Order: sequence, then C-alpha cells, then structure tokens
Amino acid sequence: MNCCGNFMTSNLPPRPTMNKDLLARLSGIKSLAAGRKDPVGSGVAMQQPPSLSNTSSAPPHETIADKPRREVPMNASQSNAPPALTSPQQDVVLAEMLQRIQKLTHETSAGSATSEPASNSTPPHPASPYATETRPATTKNGVREKKFEKNNSGEFVPTEPESFQDAGVTPVEVESLIMKFLLNRGESTGRGIADQVKIPFAVVEKILRQLKQDQLVAYKDAAEINDYVYVLSGSGRERARRYEQECTYFGSAPVSLSDYWSAVKLQSLQDQNPGLEDLERAFADLLINPKMLKRLRAAINSGRGMFLFGYPGNGKTSIAERVTRCFGEHIWIPRALGVDGEIIRVFDPNHHEEVPLPPDRGILNQSRIDRRWIRIRRPTIIAGGELTMDNLEITVNRQSGTTEAPLQLKSNCGTLVIDDFGRQRMGTDELLNRWIVPLEKRYDFLNLPSGKKIEVPFDQLVIFSTNLEPKDLVDDAFLRRIPYKIEVCDPTEDEFRSLFRIMCPKMGCEHNEDVVSYLIETHYKSINRPFRCCQPRDLLLQVKNMCLFTKTNMLLTRENVDFAVENYFAIM
Repeated sequence: MNCCGNFMTSNLPPRPTMNKDLLARLSGIKSLAAGRKDPVGSGVAMQQPPSLSNTSSAPPHETIADKPRREVPMNASQSNAPPALTSPQQDVVLAEMLQRIQKLTHETSAGSATSEPASNSTPPHPASPYATETRPATTKNGVREKKFEKNNSGEFVPTEPESFQDAGVTPVEVESLIMKFLLNRGESTGRGIADQVKIPFAVVEKILRQLKQDQLVAYKDAAEINDYVYVLSGSGRERARRYEQECTYFGSAPVSLSDYWSAVKLQSLQDQNPGLEDLERAFADLLINPKMLKRLRAAINSGRGMFLFGYPGNGKTSIAERVTRCFGEHIWIPRALGVDGEIIRVFDPNHHEEVPLPPDRGILNQSRIDRRWIRIRRPTIIAGGELTMDNLEITVNRQSGTTEAPLQLKSNCGTLVIDDFGRQRMGTDELLNRWIVPLEKRYDFLNLPSGKKIEVPFDQLVIFSTNLEPKDLVDDAFLRRIPYKIEVCDPTEDEFRSLFRIMCPKMGCEHNEDVVSYLIETHYKSINRPFRCCQPRDLLLQVKNMCLFTKTNMLLTRENVDFAVENYFAIM
C-alpha cells in the first residue's frame, strides 16, 4: 500500500469482467472506507480502498502484510487526502477488505465462466471435493471406454482408476462402504480405508475430507505420510447404521457392468485357439484314446457346449475338469459388480483360486492395477445332483441385504460342468428351458432384487456329463444348441494294462505284468466283465489298504488281487 492508500496488486490475478451488481457492491465498500471512522477505535478516518487498476510498482510475491511502506511525494490534488496511517489496526481492516473484494471478483469470474463454451472457460470452484473428479473421459461414439490394456504376453490387465468417473462408481456408494467399514472396525487410517474399498488413496482422500467437513468422521490421531486415523462421530454412526440396514456389505467397491462386459470379451474362450500341444499338456496325466482326443480338440476349439456321455467310471468328469487347462491359465474377475446401487458378489473362494502376481514381476506395474479386480486361475465349476434353479439366479440374503452371483456368472471365461446330468433335483426340462437361449446367444438375463432385469455375458464352455443317453434326456431343439456329443468309451485291453503300469508307481507298488494278466483272464474275460478306466486305480487302493492294515509290504500278488476283486465286485 502506498502513501495514497492504493494497493499494489502485481501478484493478484488479472482483473475479471465485473457485472453491474458487483460494481455497485464495490462502490459501497469504497464509500464506507472513505467516510467511516476506524472501527477498532483509532479515532481517525479510514483510507480509501485500493484501486484495482493500480498495478505498477508492487514487487512480485509481496503480500500486504509484509510489504514495507514507501514514502511518495504528494501532489496538490492529494493534499486534502487523509494522512497516511501506520496503526496495525488499520492494516488489518484493509487486509480484510481486500479479501472480500477478491472473493467477490472470484465468484463473478466463476459465474461468468459457466455461461461461456466449455472449451474456453475455467472450471468453477467446486462446492465439495467430489466436484474435482469431473474430468473428460475417453469416449467412442459418445460412450465412455474403460482403459484396459494387455501386457507383453497378451494378458488382460485392469488399470487403476484416477477418479470416480473412471471407476464407474458414485461417491455416495464409496461413502457408504467407508462408513460401514468404520462402524465395524472402529478406527482406521485413510490408507487402510483405501485398501479396504480397493480405491486409490488419492481418490478416497477427497471423500474423507468431505466427511470430516460434514462432521461425520473425526481425527483420532495422526498417521504417517500426511494421513490420519479416522473414527466415526455420533452423527456418523447414525448414518452408518442406516447404510447397514440396507446392506451389510463393506468390502471392495463394485465394478460397473459395462466394464465387466469389456473384460469378458477380452478374455473370452472363443478367442483362444488351443493346439495339439495344449491338449496333450492338459491331459498328460490321463490315458485318452487318440480318436477321442481328436474329437475333443474340435469341441474345445469351438468354445461352445458339449455332451460327454458313456458308462460310469470311464473318466467323463476327469476329462471335463481338465478341459480348462487347454486355455490361458489366468484371468481377472471383479470382486463385486455394481448395478443401480445393487452390489453382486462375484469372487467366490469356494470356486475361484486366487493367483497373486509375483512381487518381482517387471511386465506389470502392480501400483497401476485396479485392485477391485482379482487374478484367479481360469475357473472350472462343477455342479452335480445338488444343482437347483436357485443356483442359476441371483440369490439374496434378506437379513444382510447381500446378493450372490449365480454359477454361470462365476464360471465366465472358464468351464461349467453339469455332472450326472439327469439326476438333479430339478427336472431336465426346467434346466434346458432356462439355458436354451443363453447357449445360443452367449448372453443371459438375470433379475435383481429390485425387479430390474439385466443382461450379463454367458461366456463359458458348458459340459454336460451323463451316464444316460442324451436323446433320452433332451429334445432335438436343445441338442442342436450343443454341437458336440462325445461318447467316452470303455478302454481296450491294451489301455487297461497301460493304466496298471501308470497307477502302480503312484500307489507305491511294483508293477507285475503276470498278475495283471491273471486278473484279466480270471476275473474279466471268463465272465465277460467290461473294462472301466477307474478299475485299475480302485483295485490297487483295495490292495494298498489291506497291506497297510496287515503291516506288510505292498505287493501285487494273485492273493491280494483276489481279495480286492471279491470286495470291489461283491454286488456288481
């Protein structure tokens, strides 16, 4: 401030365009400053407020509080002006007046900017931290695209979101998870909260600041690296309880359904083309007829459904379990899906095996991975006679308000085996009518607890394994949608002998070809008993258990084989 009472504003922002209302308000402030006595009791008149256009002599980065006074000669026109004052109270009042002027000009600038085109305007000052997340998103044909990428080996990788918009969630959804977590946990650091909801700390911190401002959380203590220990306040506990009455889930923030569709397409089985080497590696521990292996190769490459039928004990379930090994070893799935406020849990430790990234892996920067996704082994889900219609729909726990994904959604990008088809508690017609469209269209419709119907991907290899004849179970319309029907035949005598040679070392027994020949001639050919693939293993287990009981060396002898056959085929 110079001796004339003018402010030096070289370090202020450029003067914005002012409307008439603001100019009138500023004129009132100037008149008040010119004619009003010192409000703090100095007994002298206040100096005139600064002129916003006087910006000629202030040095850069100098504030009013610490700027030294400069003595400037007064001209004749200034001789009647009030004398320059040096009281500290005068400086305080003028500093407060400057802040009011800057606030008014900033509000006017923000208001005028909203009326201009978005490309040439400055974003308005946000009313809350959530508003700072509005940044342009990558779009294609007007639809936002999730930025997914693949590493050098072609593996799909979900990238870390930089805002709520990138994550596909709303701040209110994340807020409810945070408050329910604090209600159950009691206290946590900001980074501990971010790790719980699997959202970057830089994004979660904005919500925590707003909750602190709204007095819903409080600081209990300081934590390392500009962090705090958060606890709920009294009003925060009340709001958290209301959130918990709707749904008790407070785990990972959900992934949007559109992002899940994109991930399934990038990891689809139909884009995989396993070769002969992949099949041989997948079935290395099984003895499979070359003719059947050739038929399996075509069915697996199609990525569509197949029927495995034949007599029990020939390895239909074992074959179905190993089909998934032919494809890529790992996939990424979301821990939970979010659809219109409903959270559907997808990751299930009972069916999914987590495979964390190696800590020293250089291809993927783990700090950039979206932790709402989890890396698992490509799933193989088996449902037997316990399968019901409820397992194929979204299940709701009415007490907790949580929802669970159906089996077909959990098996996407993997294999779903319907074992012992025809022996389920539900009728075959009911099951086939439920899936007749998804098997052909590769998408399914599910009903949310709210009554809304959503479309989800149906992208897995469905294998029906049965001991019954397929044409006796289903009609032609359904068989047409299962393009491959493969019969698992009985093994030949040579294959039966080979199975003994494979299984004896695994059971800790020395192979004896003479005893195997005795078994075949005495207990099979003489009574026309058919060979089954499971019988060499089962008979050797009988011998092993008897030797363990008698505490004798495990030997494949005729006496031991007779004992095993008598027990195993007692009613067969």
